[in-house]
Amino acid sequence: MKLGTLNGGRDGRLVVVSEDLAWCADAGHIAPTLQAALDDWAEARPALELLATDLAHEVIPMMRFHERNALAPLPRAYQWADGSAYVNHVQLVRQARGAEMPESFWTDPLMYQGASDEMLPPRADIPLPDEDWGCDLEAEVVVVVGDVPRGATREQALEKIVLVGLVNDVSLRNLIPAELAKGFGFLQSKPASALSPVFVTPDSLGGRWRDGKLHGALKVDLNGNPFGRADAGTDMTFDFGTLVAHLARTRNLAAGTIVGSGTVSNRGEDGGPGKPIAQGGVGYSCIAEVRTVETILDGRAETPFLRHGDTVRIWMDDDHGHPIFGVIEQKVVPA
Repeated sequence: MKLGTLNGGRDGRLVVVSEDLAWCADAGHIAPTLQAALDDWAEARPALELLATDLAHEVIPMMRFHERNALAPLPRAYQWADGSAYVNHVQLVRQARGAEMPESFWTDPLMYQGASDEMLPPRADIPLPDEDWGCDLEAEVVVVVGDVPRGATREQALEKIVLVGLVNDVSLRNLIPAELAKGFGFLQSKPASALSPVFVTPDSLGGRWRDGKLHGALKVDLNGNPFGRADAGTDMTFDFGTLVAHLARTRNLAAGTIVGSGTVSNRGEDGGPGKPIAQGGVGYSCIAEVRTVETILDGRAETPFLRHGDTVRIWMDDDHGHPIFGVIEQKVVPA
């Protein structure tokens, strides 16, 4: 089952979307918004699944689903916590600046609390007041959970994952060092992120969802050129059950909490840094990583961060070459 949000009030209105993302049906009689459905998921899910079946059989009123008109499935979320599950990415970044990586990073997930009061629509521009801030894309997988009790185990956390989607976790790289030097984490360096047009229930993903991971190439194009094709299920040190359990160790998680994987990153075939697509590799899911690899191999970074006019496209195809979650497509604009 695929769920989306269209215009209609501050938090939009919930729609069930067809498998091919071509059609949708209003779900307001079941729940006015996706958050309302998540708040009462045990009751809402069966009704939404029946609506999805009726939509597939074209026996109910339906309308065209246009991704350009879609809001983020959750325009506002109670919580957005982003992990760094691909430790290869962390290791490369630290290696480039000559910093040793603690062994604990392989056993204890990194995670930060992001801003969730504004989740950008999938086709919204990325506002950038100053190019010197070092704007970067970060292509990631996200999950949405129902209510998770404090102290939940990995297995219990996995059972609470109700939806899967994608995110462009925008970062302002040149603002990060000064913020981290304060010892208090990210704030200004992490502006609003954009979510995929639809979220999908794990059972609808078939074999792509297994072991708490989404498997398949997470595709990234930059200015129309292939930039990343890393497999989201490969080199993921911490699965989503582990990430959710980590977040819930000392707190209850409210239904509608979004948890991110961190930048998807694959090692090279030789176990070292990955290669660009043009050199036979799977590329990268953020600019910082390719700059890191350039620094390690050549002593300096050459690839620039995003500038005004640049476009970013993020998606994952099914076995037939059709986007599963729709497409995040954004343009960097002056703010």
